[in-house]
Amino acid sequence: MQRIVFLERNTIQANFRRPNFDHEWIEFAETFSEQVVERLRGATIVISNKLPLREAELSQLPELKLIAVAATGSDNIDLDYCRSHNIAVSNARGYAINSVPEHVLMMILALRRNLLAYRTDVQNGKWQESKQFCLLTHELRDINGSMLGIVGFGSIGKAMARLGESVGMRVLISEHKGAESIREGRSAFDEVLGRSDVVSLHCPLTDETRNLFGRAEFEMMKHSALLINTARGGLVDDSALMEALRKGLIAGAGFDALREEPPHHGNPLVDLNLPNFILTPHVAWASNEAVQALADQVIENIEAFVAGQPRNLVT
Repeated sequence: MQRIVFLERNTIQANFRRPNFDHEWIEFAETFSEQVVERLRGATIVISNKLPLREAELSQLPELKLIAVAATGSDNIDLDYCRSHNIAVSNARGYAINSVPEHVLMMILALRRNLLAYRTDVQNGKWQESKQFCLLTHELRDINGSMLGIVGFGSIGKAMARLGESVGMRVLISEHKGAESIREGRSAFDEVLGRSDVVSLHCPLTDETRNLFGRAEFEMMKHSALLINTARGGLVDDSALMEALRKGLIAGAGFDALREEPPHHGNPLVDLNLPNFILTPHVAWASNEAVQALADQVIENIEAFVAGQPRNLVT
């Protein structure tokens, strides 16, 4: 009989049906790092989300066979240790192909139309004092005809391209930064930065993509361009982003991810009170429809593994 332990049940607000094989199901609303080993003793399958599972914990869990990640990203798991100790790791894929692109589009529209700045102006009484019927205190730009650069072309990146094209945006797909050759249908990373009116990040956080955007990258972008990051906070250097916004190297940014989540120890972006910067608390993925699709896929991954036909493996 399989023993399944769900360490972070409260992070997924959806219905989890029980797997179709003999099992024991144990779940915890939330789990702290120091509780991981004790709660997973005897477990053969763990469902986790963002909780770090490193060698220090995994080495004490000899019966563990599968880590079913209730997310796409797996950078919180020691994949090298799992590979060398025959622990399978599966993730969920494609469940947010509508939710994340729609969130990106919302941010693009809000920033291109200076929504926050205009809302503040009305709250401060500027419209009420205007000498004409409308208040034109900030630039307004259409998205139709603008260039959307996409960095990271997995399922969500592809969905973002389709959505962008559906509202009249032209799309550039970035090749990997520093690539020696350019694949068909893609453009060099530097070219995408230089030509795009909006750059949207959809890549995983790896050693190669960490701090993908720093001062040099912001200097390549148009002063009128936007950077949207609904992927991972570590893709962008926070200090470089703040400098780029304050000095006008770019026109604005929308972020849905930080380096530490939640930011218990503080983060300068949380306190960045600028009308051209939007920060949301890692919710781009979390529409009702997407979250239920995620929950269903996690159980399907577990059933496939137990049936000897593992799917969505990252190890």
